[in-house]
Amino acid sequence: MKLSLVLNPMEINFYKYQGTGNDFVILDNREGVYNHLTQEQIHFLCDRRFGIGADGLMLLNAANGYDFEMKYFNADGRESTMCGNGGRCLTMFAYHQGIVRTVYKFIAIDGPHEAEIDARGLVRLKMQDVPSIEESAGDYILNTGSPHYVKMVNRLDEYNAFTKGREIRNKEAFQPSGINVNFVEVEDEHEIAVRTYERGVEDETLSCGTGVTASALVNYHNEQGFNEVTVQTRGGKLSVEFDRNPNGAYSNIWLVGPAEKVFTGTLLLP
Repeated sequence: MKLSLVLNPMEINFYKYQGTGNDFVILDNREGVYNHLTQEQIHFLCDRRFGIGADGLMLLNAANGYDFEMKYFNADGRESTMCGNGGRCLTMFAYHQGIVRTVYKFIAIDGPHEAEIDARGLVRLKMQDVPSIEESAGDYILNTGSPHYVKMVNRLDEYNAFTKGREIRNKEAFQPSGINVNFVEVEDEHEIAVRTYERGVEDETLSCGTGVTASALVNYHNEQGFNEVTVQTRGGKLSVEFDRNPNGAYSNIWLVGPAEKVFTGTLLLP
């Protein structure tokens, strides 16, 4: 990718975090210094060959009435919908930056969220309620802050998630924005394995928080009341806790898993 040369490049102080292999560039933007990053610049920062390398970029913004605002961009540089693993990583980043709370309250593109860091150091993120799940030719479509397609498969390890995921993501029915695609294999009543093709990244990622959440909701084990589903991704294990209500809606949805700092650095951004 070519960037035009300017006389005064911007120095970026960045932080790299990952949650079960879903990795992010994070910028502390509470003073608004990164408000005017362009799509091209964000794409450059996320580029794994020429930039830092990440599935997405997040800004930690100040927000009245909240501990912070989460602003999320896909690796292609476009602002996107909610990212579950991103929300968990940004909560841990806020903690490392001295924002210490028992319960974090932040605002994202899909509305307000709560988060906690438990005694094990895992980050618990409360997701938006899901009113319903649409069935489509034996597959499932739902929105967990981002739109997701869930397809049950056998022999997940051997499945061509990239080719099939790209095909479904680009179907005319899901245009112009596209959809994230999850392939799921049931391990037992309480555990599933998931592989996800993410729009905006345009590739399979090692983990996707909103995709894990969508896949777990589809695979509830109690018709009503509390459910907990363990989810194995290629980047590690997460769990999803939720209530399934008599009307088929889902509430009290919590995505739980690790979020870790990888490294920090500075970069001159043309």
